[in-house]
Amino acid sequence: MNAPNDLAVVKTRQQAAWASGDYAVIGTTLQIVGEMLAEACDLRWDEAVLDVAAGNGNATLAAARRGCKVTSTDYVGALLERGRERARADRLDVTFEVADVEALPYKDSRFDAVLSTFGVMFAPDHARSAAEMARVCRGKGRIGLANWTPDSMVGQMFKIIGRHLPPPPGAQSPALWGTEAHLKSLFGPKAKIVAKERTFNFRYRSAAHFIEVFRTWYGPVHKAFAALPAEKGAELNQELTSLLASRNTAGLESLVVPSEYLEVVITLP
Repeated sequence: MNAPNDLAVVKTRQQAAWASGDYAVIGTTLQIVGEMLAEACDLRWDEAVLDVAAGNGNATLAAARRGCKVTSTDYVGALLERGRERARADRLDVTFEVADVEALPYKDSRFDAVLSTFGVMFAPDHARSAAEMARVCRGKGRIGLANWTPDSMVGQMFKIIGRHLPPPPGAQSPALWGTEAHLKSLFGPKAKIVAKERTFNFRYRSAAHFIEVFRTWYGPVHKAFAALPAEKGAELNQELTSLLASRNTAGLESLVVPSEYLEVVITLP
């Protein structure tokens, strides 16, 4: 059982991390994941859709483009502002509200579908987050998720960071959300879970370019490098470089690194 105080520490650190940098710089490259998830969930015009831990709004925009009435939420207001800018540019009518997935301010069965792309998986209290998503989703509604798998490049990147900056005791790995067994334990035996492993390709000039972008704009990596002394930061840089090089499919001229994720559609009883 996770200790509440330990999880509070995790959440405080996470909020500070995601508020640093500018996740939208990386997040916008992941838009295709939101589009594919919207199709997997078979979203319909006028359906009420909630995007939790929405970041800069990839799933939000995908649902809005399909005529849904979307509420986009995150516990970092600055991230929602990026989503608001994008929705305005595309002339999409979306409601943006600061909200924590572990304590959603909505009535039971309020939404036809609840979505999250690489978001809810980072919430400290897995069981509480899953319960809240299920609570606000109507019976026979869908919960659609995109979660990095433990063995994916991103999963391994966080594992490397965790070796340099261990999380507080009681914290569960976000990558557990990328396993069917964990999802079944969270949503229960009556929920129908359809999971497909998919791949997103990160495309950068080189490993050095990838690390430069992520340490500048991606909150957790930005905070990790900022917290480490120079010598330890150099070690982290080398480990990340080795990881990227080992998975690069583009040869010496560029960087294309596949990262597997689990696309999940959960139909509630």
